[in-house]
Amino acid sequence: METIANLLNTAISYIRTIGVSDAIDILIVAYLIYKTIDIVRRTNSKNVARAILLLLVVLVLSYAFGLTMINYLLRKAMELGLIALVVLFQPELRRLLERVGSSFSSSRSVSTPAMETAIAQTVLACSEMSETHTGALIIFERNEDLGSIINTGTLVNADITAELLKNLFYNKAPLHDGAVILRNNRIAAAGCVLPLTKSRNLSKDLGMRHRAGIGLSEQSDAVVVIVSEESGAISMAIDGMLKRHLNAAALTQLLHNELIIDEETKTWKEKLSDYLRRLTVRKRDEE
Repeated sequence: METIANLLNTAISYIRTIGVSDAIDILIVAYLIYKTIDIVRRTNSKNVARAILLLLVVLVLSYAFGLTMINYLLRKAMELGLIALVVLFQPELRRLLERVGSSFSSSRSVSTPAMETAIAQTVLACSEMSETHTGALIIFERNEDLGSIINTGTLVNADITAELLKNLFYNKAPLHDGAVILRNNRIAAAGCVLPLTKSRNLSKDLGMRHRAGIGLSEQSDAVVVIVSEESGAISMAIDGMLKRHLNAAALTQLLHNELIIDEETKTWKEKLSDYLRRLTVRKRDEE
């Protein structure tokens, strides 16, 4: 009991020495660890993570038991391994840096007539395609640029109307198999090719259209609307998460939540982004 009491007293004394900077330091490290685990979970890198963990354990054991040669070789291998990891996980690291950069800017914008029309026409088209079991894949671009995805399809640059969306996804139309990208409240391109998700935890009744939509939502901040050709069900994918069996009202509400800023419910990041944007504009005007 005396040993336990001493341990508790020592722990309490350490806790009392923690300051604001220490707390911030701990939170940042915890966030980085969380993002690393999230990247490993979302990609096929679990085996690589296990191998790295095994090497770290062996490195610690070799140091503890005085295995000098093995410890030296492992330390050199770890140094070279850092460079190899950067090359191996270059796409994932790039997406992580893009997410970090875009996390300080709002992925939503203030409501405008053009945006309200875009949402209304999209919902109307999806509802009608759902009734006729016409497959559809519609992407709302947000902060992260989808130029590379747009380049895989055919440029359209047209106003968003329900009739045009239905025509693009008509099963005898040449572009119906790809995705439609909506940029700045206009149809930017159609027939676009999306990356498939690498997740193995999806329901077996999800086809290639859903897997492509989830894949893009994992790799960008885009909002993806999917209409199933088999069941006619409407779904929406955001950040790798799929919300299924949506009706027109639910789809409208979700699109408003993701695409339009409500002044009363702005997050601190959105308020900070707006403040910095106003400062930039004011400085430019003064110059």
